[in-house]
Amino acid sequence: MDDDFGLWEVVVSVFWFMLLVAWIWLLISIISDIFRDRELGGGAKALWSIFIILLPWLGVLVYLIARGSSMHERQQQAAAAQEASFRSYVQDAAGGSRKSVADELRELAELRDSGAISAEDYAQAKAKVLS
Repeated sequence: MDDDFGLWEVVVSVFWFMLLVAWIWLLISIISDIFRDRELGGGAKALWSIFIILLPWLGVLVYLIARGSSMHERQQQAAAAQEASFRSYVQDAAGGSRKSVADELRELAELRDSGAISAEDYAQAKAKVLS
């Protein structure tokens, strides 16, 4: 009885393990694409999910043929939305969306000139802005 596990068996085992990892990655990608798609209704999402879970090989093949061409577009849209959200957060955290002192003084002067605030209110607000 030969219990020796040779190099070829290791290579074959690694191949099958990587194939399993790729398969799991593909399933996760497709299921996330199903739930990312805003065009599909809840019933269609449920049917696609059930189809892929119950008949994984056939379900994945049919999904890739039917909707695979638009998967990349939905992924790009999600990435662009995430990047825009991140940029907005960074600008807010850095104070980029705050008005400058000159803008605030200009708005105060316009309010004073239009009669919305009095000269005393303008002087108090100006001192507050400049402090």
